[in-house]
Amino acid sequence: MGNSFNNLNQEIRKFNDVLNTMNILIWDSRTKMPKKGANSRGSQIGSLTSVAREILLSPKMRKLIDDSDNETHNLDKDSFERKTLKHLNEAIEYHDKIPEKIQVRKAEIEPLAHNAWAEAREKKDFSIFKPLLEEQVNIAIEQAHCIGFEDHPYDALMQRFEPGETVKSLKKLFDVLKVGLGDILKETSKVKKPDKSFLYNRYPIDKQIEFSTKIANKFGYDFERGRLDSTVHPFEISFTRDDVRITTRYYENFINPSLFGTLHEAGHGIYEQNISEEFTRTAMTTDFLSFYAVGGVSFGAHESQSRLYENHIGRSKIFWENHFGDLKDCFPEALKNVSAEDFFKAVNVVEPSLIRVESDESTYDFHIMLRVDIESMLIDKSLKVADLPVIWNEQIKEYLDLKVPDDSQGVLQDIHWSGGQFGTFCNYTIGNVMAAQLMETMKNNKPEIQNDINKANYLPLLNWLTSNIHSHGRRYTRNELLERSTGETLNPLPYLKYLKNKANQVYGVSFND
Repeated sequence: MGNSFNNLNQEIRKFNDVLNTMNILIWDSRTKMPKKGANSRGSQIGSLTSVAREILLSPKMRKLIDDSDNETHNLDKDSFERKTLKHLNEAIEYHDKIPEKIQVRKAEIEPLAHNAWAEAREKKDFSIFKPLLEEQVNIAIEQAHCIGFEDHPYDALMQRFEPGETVKSLKKLFDVLKVGLGDILKETSKVKKPDKSFLYNRYPIDKQIEFSTKIANKFGYDFERGRLDSTVHPFEISFTRDDVRITTRYYENFINPSLFGTLHEAGHGIYEQNISEEFTRTAMTTDFLSFYAVGGVSFGAHESQSRLYENHIGRSKIFWENHFGDLKDCFPEALKNVSAEDFFKAVNVVEPSLIRVESDESTYDFHIMLRVDIESMLIDKSLKVADLPVIWNEQIKEYLDLKVPDDSQGVLQDIHWSGGQFGTFCNYTIGNVMAAQLMETMKNNKPEIQNDINKANYLPLLNWLTSNIHSHGRRYTRNELLERSTGETLNPLPYLKYLKNKANQVYGVSFND
């Protein structure tokens, strides 16, 4: 390759290094930073955002792109070089529309908003978070109008997280899911729920760490290139494939959050750790739109991996037949007189919950639909921030027939708005749908991999996912990855089929379709 593209790659590495430095500061702010460090941390992240923007939008970068385009115009459109140029041109067009002051201000207030959110959540008082949330919403609205949109301003914000999705496309997806998920909720509500009371026994935290760490490692998360810490709201973040960190939260009297939270975040971490090494510090591990060093091609694609490991593997019957003995060794008193079958059914009870991250699979997506509805109303200004708690509580009642007792279990439960992440919640449902498509394809085309899973050997699954998803980084779009691996784009039917089969295993109910 010629000098121009090589020099362009050097600029991209510099840009990626700045983003990774920002990631380190963000990780620290959510795990280790003292509360009073928020102001200076916001300024630090704001400064680095300016540096990154200057690199991306500089005359030097633009000239290198033009020269590299001439140098590589004969190459295949899917080549590393042409994909790199495509990503850069799209990003520059995007960021040229957004004034620097908006981007910097958003970065500056994130640590402040995070601290305010955490305090408001702890004190169950939305008013503490309200002023900074109003600022984040105003920034998001301004961004949407700078970027531009055809039908709805919310579409512009989703471009960062799930390119191609719109309010209209989500409505079509959600309409199919509402019917199928509603059927599951209706049929399972007619049957006695399995006992899950033992999930709330005493589970010493050191043993929770021991078991979940062991399973994450067995799935393929490499602790020599990662670590597990505790935080208020679990997340994964990476500083290249060689340093990929995950977090979870622990409750001594409820095992699910740490157990399934760790498996979920390990799925994210496994994705980042298995991106091709050659893509390190390149455009294939750089989200130029979000100014985020990440290899996953979209937030939905990323979520497919976390949901796959957490639910398709970690909540499966065969998984607990294989690993319940190890869990019981860690918690002999808490799980006295509990069988693997009992535990499998308990962690798959279909029961509406106030908390999204603790919801069962069949009601989880109702939480996403609620949040998408609320966010789209905030962004088109039909809903004011001050009215959020009221509309939230009304929507929870409508979707799940639950009453919200306080703000911490309602409008304050998610971290996303403190970081100005409007437009990302749809990714969770897209991830659920995509995970089911991948698993169905794997079982149909490579049944021997399921045989290995049945024997608690997860390496063949990891290799299959790495070949089809992880290794490509940001080279292909989400739908391109799906078409290459499953032969079709996003399709909710395998997901509904999977959930109905799970309901049959747990409740013995059957469905007509």
